[in-house]
Amino acid sequence: MKKLKSFTPNILVVGDLMIDHYLWGSCERISPEAPVQVVDIAKETTVLGGAGNVINNLVALGANVSVSSVIGDDDNGVELTNMLTSIGVDIKNIAIQNGRKTSKKSRVIAVSQQILRYDKESKEDITKESYEKILNSLKSVISKYDMVILSDYGKGVLRDELCEGIIELSNKNGVRVLVDPKGRDFSKYKGAYLLTPNKKEAILATGIDIKDKNSLKEALLKLKSECDLGISLITLSEDGIATYDDELKIFPTVAKEVFDVTGAGDTVIASIAYALSAGKDIEETSAFANLAAGVVVGKIGSATVTLDEIVEYEASLHKSTSDAHIKSFDDINSIVTRYKQNGKKVVFTNGCFDILHVGHVKYLQEAKSFGDILIVGLNSDESVSRLKGPTRPVNIAEDRAYLLAALEAVDFVVPFSDDTPYELIKMIKPDVLVKGGDYEGKEVVGTEFARELKLVEFVDGKSTTKTIQKIQGQ
Repeated sequence: MKKLKSFTPNILVVGDLMIDHYLWGSCERISPEAPVQVVDIAKETTVLGGAGNVINNLVALGANVSVSSVIGDDDNGVELTNMLTSIGVDIKNIAIQNGRKTSKKSRVIAVSQQILRYDKESKEDITKESYEKILNSLKSVISKYDMVILSDYGKGVLRDELCEGIIELSNKNGVRVLVDPKGRDFSKYKGAYLLTPNKKEAILATGIDIKDKNSLKEALLKLKSECDLGISLITLSEDGIATYDDELKIFPTVAKEVFDVTGAGDTVIASIAYALSAGKDIEETSAFANLAAGVVVGKIGSATVTLDEIVEYEASLHKSTSDAHIKSFDDINSIVTRYKQNGKKVVFTNGCFDILHVGHVKYLQEAKSFGDILIVGLNSDESVSRLKGPTRPVNIAEDRAYLLAALEAVDFVVPFSDDTPYELIKMIKPDVLVKGGDYEGKEVVGTEFARELKLVEFVDGKSTTKTIQKIQGQ
């Protein structure tokens, strides 16, 4: 993951651009003119849709993104290009076709319920002049890209000749092409490096009813052969991602909560392109894409995912190394902000945790039960010595942090150098502050910053001091 954070790929997205427009309001009456609801609009929002959602995901991951498409000479086209430039996307390869309608899908939402959608768009194939203009504009710049994504929403931009031309041009220049396909006939994508059809799309395209591993392998092989792919891939929704290079491999999903699968396919192809551009193999790439999808389906609406969110999500699954769970003050501040924005309940406790024992583990398990995320503040070696005496700690802070971070109950460990975690608690402002039962009736540092204080009884006879005494034969 560290390599990904230091890498900024140049990725070209070609496909159907559109604006997703939302009208939000309330409904309290029926129109006297017709039996329809009257919605009082309170606000309007717009986001990039179609291939624009792939672009949003790539930008969120940290890629340099260029886009090539065809839009109309209309107000929606101006609005769309302004939206793209506002997030730093290169739009020089967008062609304008007179008379074409730039896609805009408007949704009326009342009391969190979509009651109407109306579209303004052109769906016929772009003209020969338009696709030739795109191809000609790409000839001199294609080699600068690390990857090309064809995002096909079936709105006429990716007509056969354009797909075939871009794939041929990219292959000649050693640039891999990834495709999010549309329709039953995938022949226009022949020569791409990989496609990302979902299971339903793969069934329609191959005519093979995918119901077990054998039929899945058969479909993957058929796609690989007929489309001359480098790697064959099918997304399996909650079952993850299946690939065939020289053998069938299935990478299980890692989603903990699924609120909305809208745009998950866009996140998958964006994350695959990003990881492959960074030199990851297909196994690492599939695992990365699964993590990205796991984050995005836990959000509402078409969403994006950042590298930091993927790192945190992987840590929450305890599929990462202990190092990934040990954070600095600055790191934990941004992490807590994101978790709180997503409605997660943050729990904090602290201690020396010098020689880890069953009492510590049971204490931390109970602390975690009070919320969603457990953050443990860890005293530095110097503060432990001041609190416990010159012979302590037995284990240095680095070792203590690593062991704590390996526990399933612990999400993050934050070392601190003061004698108390006052500044850390002040910054985190936990929903729940947890301390040992021996603090009953005593003042607890940082309670003014927490919503709630919980005291947890220690396990009788289990302590670091008693462990040390036993070792010394006392």
